[in-house]
Parts: sequence; structure tokens; C-alpha cells
Amino acid sequence: MHERYDPAAVEAQARAHWEAADAFAASEDPSRPKYYCLCMFPYPSGRLHMGHVRNYTIGDVLSRFMRKQGYNVLQPMGWDAFGLPAENAAMANGVPPAKWTYDNIAYMKRQLQSLGFALDWKRELATCQPEYYRWNQWLFLRMLEKGIAYKKTGVVNWDPVDQTVLANEQVIDGRGWRTGAPVEKREIPMYYLRITDYSQDLLDALDTLTDWPERVRTMQANWIGKSEGVRVGFPYELEDEHHTLNVFTTRADTLMGVTFCAVAAEHALATYAARDNDKLAAFIEECKKGTAQEAEMAVMEKKGMPTGLFVLHPLTGQKIPVWVGNYVLMTYGEGAVMGVPAHDERDFEFAKKYGLPIAQVIAEDANVYSTDQWAEWYSTKEGICINSGKYDGLGYQHAIDAIAADLSALGLGHKQVQWRLRDWGISRQRYWGCPIPLIHCPKCGDVPVPDKDLPVVLPEGLVPDGSGNPLGKLASFYECKCPRCGADARRETDTMDTFVDSSWYFMRFACPDNANAMVDERANYWMPVDQYIGGIEHAILHLLYSRFWTRVMNDLGLVKEREPFRRLLTQGMVLNDIYSRKTGEGRIQYFNPADVDVQFDAKGTRLGATLRADGKPVEWEGMRTMSKSKNNGVDPQALVGEYGADSIRLFMMFKAPPEDTLEWSDDGVEGASRFMRKLWRVVYEHVSAGPLASSQPPAASSLTSAQRDLRRAAHATLVKVTDDLGRRRIFNTAIAAVMELMNTLGKFEDTTDQGRTVVRETLELVVQMLSPIVPHATHVLWETLGHTDSLMDRAWPKPDPEALVQDSIQVVVQVNGKLRSHINVAASADETQIRETALADPVVQRWMEGKPAKKVIVVKGKLVNVVV
Repeated sequence: MHERYDPAAVEAQARAHWEAADAFAASEDPSRPKYYCLCMFPYPSGRLHMGHVRNYTIGDVLSRFMRKQGYNVLQPMGWDAFGLPAENAAMANGVPPAKWTYDNIAYMKRQLQSLGFALDWKRELATCQPEYYRWNQWLFLRMLEKGIAYKKTGVVNWDPVDQTVLANEQVIDGRGWRTGAPVEKREIPMYYLRITDYSQDLLDALDTLTDWPERVRTMQANWIGKSEGVRVGFPYELEDEHHTLNVFTTRADTLMGVTFCAVAAEHALATYAARDNDKLAAFIEECKKGTAQEAEMAVMEKKGMPTGLFVLHPLTGQKIPVWVGNYVLMTYGEGAVMGVPAHDERDFEFAKKYGLPIAQVIAEDANVYSTDQWAEWYSTKEGICINSGKYDGLGYQHAIDAIAADLSALGLGHKQVQWRLRDWGISRQRYWGCPIPLIHCPKCGDVPVPDKDLPVVLPEGLVPDGSGNPLGKLASFYECKCPRCGADARRETDTMDTFVDSSWYFMRFACPDNANAMVDERANYWMPVDQYIGGIEHAILHLLYSRFWTRVMNDLGLVKEREPFRRLLTQGMVLNDIYSRKTGEGRIQYFNPADVDVQFDAKGTRLGATLRADGKPVEWEGMRTMSKSKNNGVDPQALVGEYGADSIRLFMMFKAPPEDTLEWSDDGVEGASRFMRKLWRVVYEHVSAGPLASSQPPAASSLTSAQRDLRRAAHATLVKVTDDLGRRRIFNTAIAAVMELMNTLGKFEDTTDQGRTVVRETLELVVQMLSPIVPHATHVLWETLGHTDSLMDRAWPKPDPEALVQDSIQVVVQVNGKLRSHINVAASADETQIRETALADPVVQRWMEGKPAKKVIVVKGKLVNVVV
């Protein structure tokens, strides 16, 4: 053993052993309980960031710990390899997305391996590989057969320059995020999956996911968005034909307060009204270029124009004007809302702006307020009906029931359940994705690609140029024959949403080598994932789509499980300082914290910062999530080179609990490195002192008081660490407990052979307790301590009950409720003995000031309170 801790040499030695032993390969073993630990697989962006390192370290600690608990552990890794970033990089660098992706995968894989993660690389997969996405296509065709997949026209954000659909988040101030071109709303044919058929099931099953964070379950429930309300029909005539404008409302009790109706720009009434109204037509086009995001619509300025059309109130027959509103979504309900300005904040804002009537119909106490007092009666969510004719005096639910019954009798409404969840549109007019396996024949229509012709392979040598999907220009791809009639046909050039790729990858990890089936019985052995780990940003769509996809596979008889993830951990973000400076052009330039010198006063207060390169001041903007845009990332590879992987892993696990945000600290990494050097030095000094006569712990009866105290501390720490890792999943407190034990060990000065035997036992426990967290160093230290078995295969140690027995305990003593002293009593002492010892304590007597004790309260094993 070298005296100096050399992380590079130690880590290379450990990894060489693991590789030679094929240590992390998993196989099915029904004789042992299984444990499937999975971190959300990364997008191969080019290099790992600290969020990755934290995520995968958490998973690795749990995997190694559960392996030592006797579980058959699977921890795989793969690559979420399709997606728009690869196309953008291809356009910027002039290389095919495939080359950029595969080069990044190779580099990031080396990074992961350098961090010592116990991954079964034989199961590695990349979603851009045909042998993987073949099964996306195969299951899509099964969904098509079952009616779960279907085609319809959908409204999308269209960038006229890039000739592509944009996601809502890629539309910024009505313009394409990359081109800056005004975005258009277009209706184009798209393919959808009927996730709405599973709405109730997906919602109800959230109650069974008791090991998911409550926050995530709430987010999922809100996204599914079950609303119980009433469908209300407002009749009208158009060109001598009877029609009904249908709206959905959860507040049918306010129906008598409707003063206008508003429709979406895409609604048929809006289109009709704009035929001879140029101003309205222009306004409708403006609305179509706006956002389709509900969150943005809630805060955007409400705009509208009257259509000149009217509908009739279904209960009073009163004429109600119809407006086009920019805040009405065609995708919500049937693209129309009833305006109740007195009891809806959005409608109130709209009515005030355009001078529409505001009629209060709900109150707490039958009082009528002016519009200046609107906030008071708007806040009355559920009151009693006023100004509502026959419904006056009815409470919320009774009013809804009565109004719904009357509407039903008139054929103008009924109770209805509405869902916020919409069917999943999977079509993308982009290149780097899984091809949709359909062929368009002028005679036969849309024809599925036969299973024998799967996969439809994506050509990998194309370079997008920003002028639309290159597949649409590649005749060798889209020109084909109809599988049914043999006529000339055109292959579908849309690709699938990349959420499809990540909605079932966890099942493919169980059987990645099966060339003949999507999954096999091995998936039933490993599923569900016992511990899933990833960022909160994936709490809605990825998890929801995965739950839906698993249900479809279950309904098709492919897997037994309906829920993919048993336990979920959402790790916190990694934060770092942000430094910036305004340039002469008024732009903001960001500088990496590693390039900045920070000045502090004697108390540690930040005084300022300067850029090392020029010595000029920079501004500190606080700590935020590491990102490329703010140039505040930290290169894991550089840190591994400087401090070693174990120090990085130790810092990540020690700095904060897994779910909390972690503030990056160079000093913290240095502190972790110091601890690693200390651990190495203590083991080195122990081994260098020579061999022991016996490696077995001495009999308890022969131990000195100090030896017993050290053994007790060691085994009590083992109890805590076992609970922290196994039950609480809190790693920082486990590490802190081991550090405290090391401090206790540092004060132990018994160099006798028996004393050194207790030291050896303590060090062995320390090495085993830290092994899931710092596996490289502990692997070598275990061998250094004389063991020939591999530490990772060593069962987790069990505390010795005899070592935990205490001869005496310390008890707090209060006088009149205030802490005044501590006493040591025998662990077996009864209340009388504890009471007498407390009253005899000189410090307690001094605080009693010669007064007799009126009462002595004894909480055995904890405290004594003397009342005088």
C-alpha cells in the first residue's frame, strides 16, 4: 500500500478488477429478490453535466447497497438519442446528426465509466438504433389495429422559414425560436394516440403510487385534469338552420350571469362571421399566430372582436353576443366559453375592457355589490344564487343540479365529465426521429408497412439545412410501392415524437438482445422498476406517457405490469454562481466561476469579483442551475482528473439530501478530497504498524472501557447508516455519521494488540459503510486490510447487539425546566436510583440553592426535572 492516496491509480486498479470479473452483469435469478434501479437515461449532448453526475451517483449508491443486501440488482444505461438538438448541431457544424450523436455517446460513455458506476453495459441501447426503434414502429401498428392510434388534422405552430412544426415552448413572442419568423397556426394531418381512453385509469392509479413524491402525483393529477361540470347549449339560427353553440362549465350555478360568449379563432362561427368582415378576418389571423399554451394565455392581454352574431340564453331566451377571444383555446372543450364577468377573473377583465354587462348572480349573504367591489364577490367561489329567478337561494351543488335538470329537459345540456388531458400527437415534421411506418397510396389510402418490412430505417447520412424535413426531398426514401396493390406510393416522412422512445426503454433493458420480439419473459422478471431517479422537469409528460405506454403493452398481453415505476426519486438541481458583465453593445456576457477571483472580507462577506484574465470587475447574479447559457457549468472530467471520482461522488452525496438543490462549492470538493486522504492515511498507519495476533474482535468481557466505547460507536454508526441508506434514502446524514466515527477513532490512543483489533474492526466497518459511495478507494482499502474476497460481493455487515449494550447512559438534568447538568447512571438504573443521583449532583444542588425539591420528574433514559 502506498503511503500517499493516488486517486488515479486507485480508481484504475478497482475498475480493472470489476471489468475482469464482469462484476456488473445482471441475469435473471428467481432464487433471489430482484432490484431494478434505473436513472433516466441521458440525451447524448456531448458531455456529462453535474446534474447527470448527481443523478447517477444516487442510483449507483442504491444499487451497490441493495446488492450487498442480497438483491439481484440490475442497473443499465442507454441513450435518448433522437431529437431536435442533434439537427441543430448538424446544421451548425455541417455533419449528419448520426455522426454527432454517436461521437457524443462514445465520449459520454467514457465519462460514465470514469466515475465507477456499476452499470451493465452489455444492455446498452440507443434509441436511434434500428433494432430499438423497430419496436416503436411495430407497437404503433398494433395501436393502429386497435384504434388507439389514428389520424386527424390538428392545429400546429408552423415556422414558414424552417418549414416545420414548432413546440409551444419554441414559439417566443409569436416568432420561431431559431428563425425569428412569425409563426402561423396551420391545420395539418397528424397521428395521435388515444391516451384519453386511459384518463380515469391513469388518474385512479395515482393513489397506488405511495412511493412517489406527493408533488409529482399532484402534478400528474392536474395535467390529467378531471373536471365535473355541465355541457350547456346556446341555440342560434344561421341561414334558416338551427344550431347550438356548446360550452363546458364547472360553474353552471352562474349560468344566469352570462352576458357574452367567446369562441376561438379557429371556431366555425368565427370563420363564418369573418367572410365579409376584413377587420375580424385580420384579427382572427392575429389570434392564430399567438400562443397555444394555457399558462401564457392566463397572463396575456385579453383581446376580442364582436362577430355580429348572437346566440340565445338556453333558459331565458335572451340574446347573447358572440365574440372572438384570443384567450379561448380550440383544444379546450369545443372551442367556446360562456362569459360570466361577475364570477370569473378572465371574463371580468374582458368585460371591463369592452364595456360588456357584468351581472352578479352569486353571493354569500344575498348582498349585491358594485363592480368597484368586484374582488369581494369574485372571491365567493361557492355561495347562494341571487338575481337568478327560480334558482335564487340555492347553494352551489343544488343550483348545479337544478340547472342541469332544466337544461336536460329542454335538450340543451346535461352533466358531463371533462378532461384536460388531450390525445398525444406524435407526428413531427423533422428528420432525426423514428419514421412512422405508413405508406400513402392514391388507391388504397394509408397502408401500414408490413411487419416483415420493419424497421423502416432512417437514412443516417443526411444533413438538415433548415428548409424542412430532408426526408421529404430524398426520393430514395419516400418513393415506394403500395404493399396492397403494388402501385406507386409515397412513404410517410413524418417522424415520431421522441417521447415515444423514452416511454418503454426501461422494458427493453430487460431483453435488449431479443431480435424477434419487443419484450419477453425477462421483462416480467425485472419489471416494474423498483427505483426510478430523475429530474422534476420530467414529472409530467415523460412519466405520464410511460404509464400510458405500459398500459397499452399490458392490454396487448406483452407485459404483466400496468405501472412501470414502483418508487420515484426526483433529485434536486445543482446550482452554481453566475458572473456576468455588460459589453459595450449592451449585451450580457457570462463568465465561468472557475475564471473569476472573488474578494471576501474577514467575516466571509462577498465584497466583489474580478475576471482573472483582465482583472476587471464582474457582477455576481447569485446561484442558479448550471447551464450552458449562463456559462456556470463545471466539467466533471476535469474534477475527476484533479480530485478523483470518489471525491466527487462523496461531495455530491454529502452536500445535500437527494431531493434538495445542491449548491456547488469548490471548497466542498476539496473537503471531500481531504476526507478521502484522511481515510487512506488512517488505514495506512494501521496496516504499517504490523499484523495482529487475531483478526476476530476480542470477547466483550475483556474489553476496556475505551475499547467498549469505540466498538459501541462503530456499531451504532452501522445501525444509523443502514437505516439512512436503506429506508430513509438520505445519504448526507449517513456520511456525516461515518465522519463522526472517524473523529472518534482519531481520539482512540490504545496501541495494544487488543486495542488495535478494535481499531481494525472499526476501519473494516467504515470501509464497508462507505463502499456504495466511494467504491474505488474502499475496494483497494478492503484488500489492504487483508481480505481476498471482493468488497462489492461482501454482504452488508450486521451490527453486533452485544457491542450496542451500554453499561451507563447520560441523562439531562433540569432545574425548574432549565438545563443545568448531566449525570451518568447505570443503564439498568430504576427511577429511584436516577432521582437520587440527580439530587446528589453538586451542580444541581447549587441551582437548588438549599431549597427542598417539591417534585422530581423522571423520564427514564432521557431527563430529570427538579422543581423547587
